Amino acid sequence: MSGQMPEPQGAAWERPPLLLVTVVPYTLLAGLAVFQVITEQSAGDGSLAVDLGLCGLAAGWMLGMFTLRPAWWERPLIMAVFFTGLVAITAVLVARTPVFGLFTPAPYIYAFTVVRWPWRLLGVAAVAVVAGAAQASSVPKTTALGLTISALIVIVNIVMMCVTAWFLQIAEQEREQRVQAFAELSRTNRLLEATLAENAGLHAQLLAQAREAGVLDERQRMAREIHDTLAQGLTGIITQLQAAEQMHDVPAQWRRPFEAVKGLARESLAEARRSVDALRPEPLETARLGEALTDVADRWSKLHGLPVQVTTTGTARPMAPEAEFALLRTAQEALANVAKHARATRIGVTLSYLEHEVALDVRDDGRGFDLAGLEAEGAGDGASRPASRGGFGLTIMRQRVEGLSGSLRIESEPGAGTGISACIPTQPTGSPDDRSHGSAARVPRMTDRMAEPPGSPV
Repeated sequence: MSGQMPEPQGAAWERPPLLLVTVVPYTLLAGLAVFQVITEQSAGDGSLAVDLGLCGLAAGWMLGMFTLRPAWWERPLIMAVFFTGLVAITAVLVARTPVFGLFTPAPYIYAFTVVRWPWRLLGVAAVAVVAGAAQASSVPKTTALGLTISALIVIVNIVMMCVTAWFLQIAEQEREQRVQAFAELSRTNRLLEATLAENAGLHAQLLAQAREAGVLDERQRMAREIHDTLAQGLTGIITQLQAAEQMHDVPAQWRRPFEAVKGLARESLAEARRSVDALRPEPLETARLGEALTDVADRWSKLHGLPVQVTTTGTARPMAPEAEFALLRTAQEALANVAKHARATRIGVTLSYLEHEVALDVRDDGRGFDLAGLEAEGAGDGASRPASRGGFGLTIMRQRVEGLSGSLRIESEPGAGTGISACIPTQPTGSPDDRSHGSAARVPRMTDRMAEPPGSPV
């Protein structure tokens, strides 16, 4: 009892009920003191003064070591000293006057509230010895039977109270386990709610992207239909009318309707071409790809307060609308990921017109991510790819680019930023061997493009 007692296992130590440890012991002690005054006031041997002095010592010990020192309640060593001293004072009182055995509930209270397990068993046993001695005080100790009865009374007290302490400890452990299980269940519920919310967001994003892809496919189909039917037919009509004018002079009476037909055909052809242009993605309606990327970067910078440097290298040349749209959407998705996850301070977008392909590079100096871990988790189950770094967005980008016989490369590591490079051929690729050679040839060019130029913001 004099050494450092171990900290309790499981839940944190809880303070004892204030009323139980501050009122009940003093009430018992005061009642016994009054009883002693009433029963021994006629005695003149001074025993009453000693008993009252011991009662005052017990009250002062509890007041100075416990009641007035709440900060000490959580210090096992001080509580061990306090409990040991109180048991010693109680033992002296019981030895002098067995009626003070009625005060032993007070040490029991402190044994069950401030003494930590497993030292609690020793403390309860010590109080049980004092209580048993008080109960056996009227049994004669001069005979073997009397000594045996006294010992049995003490043993019964020890066994009963230690068993009680044991079951109370089991109940306390079960309560702590229930509290821990409830806390774990609450944490699991919070994680489940967060996962459900994240899945709902991913589902909404997937639906939006699918809707966008469907609208794009339909617009492109309509544009192709208009171009391949109406526009081509009107162009043929105009060509035939011009050929007829070159072969024969148009009679005067036919001149006016002839010119009207040509004018109507030209106007219809212009309307068809405007319809085809209107069906292209909105940022590309009035701008070339480089200008559209600049416009997207400017709007992103105004929204997020970070500058984006857009650079175009090589000689710009026409591309298929599908390729322009794929590169534009790749830049938008990459910038969206930078805004969501990167915490970057510098971003660079580079559009490179190479000999056989057009490449788009987006770099940032943000916190990056573990690309190997992302690919490993994504390879196990495509539906469970992490969204922490835009797993769905990266998948959509890759599908969109590879659907045009292109390639998407990602370079990142924690703390070193992220680079995304999309390359799309400017003309249909040949055999699979040619495609593989082209992809191999793109690797050094990607490295060169992604290298940081002097004065570059990224």
